[in-house]
Amino acid sequence: MAEKDKLKTTITTMWGTFCYRVMPFGLKNAGATYQRAMVTLFHDMMHKEVEVYVDDMIAKEYKLRLNPAKCTFGARSRKLLGFVVSERGIEVDPDKVREVRGFLGQLNYIVRFIANLTDKCQPLFRLLHKNAAMEWDHECQKAFDLSRPT
Repeated sequence: MAEKDKLKTTITTMWGTFCYRVMPFGLKNAGATYQRAMVTLFHDMMHKEVEVYVDDMIAKEYKLRLNPAKCTFGARSRKLLGFVVSERGIEVDPDKVREVRGFLGQLNYIVRFIANLTDKCQPLFRLLHKNAAMEWDHECQKAFDLSRPT
């Protein structure tokens, strides 16, 4: 990060004034800035030895080392994008079902204040039926939007 850009990341806290010495990836244009920097650095290697996309880089070279903390081998199942992938196929992540149950529990508390809330939330309750397809459709979104306090 250039010295002149450090001032743009300055934050003040009760413990002092701080600024980033490296590019923080929470900034709006950090991904695009990184992409441009990588293309500039590796322009002659792009699409041959190196692939770069936003915040990821793949080096197509032999003798690479893997980070064991980021690798899993021989796993029977794995969580991926809100689903559990295993030899049985793709299933709904049980943690996501718990989130829906928790939300419906909160609705149970306010049901006495909102007329016909149970009827309005039927698509959400449908998700909890045994062997029901866990599919968040337009009806579920509509029920969620209607039941949220504003």
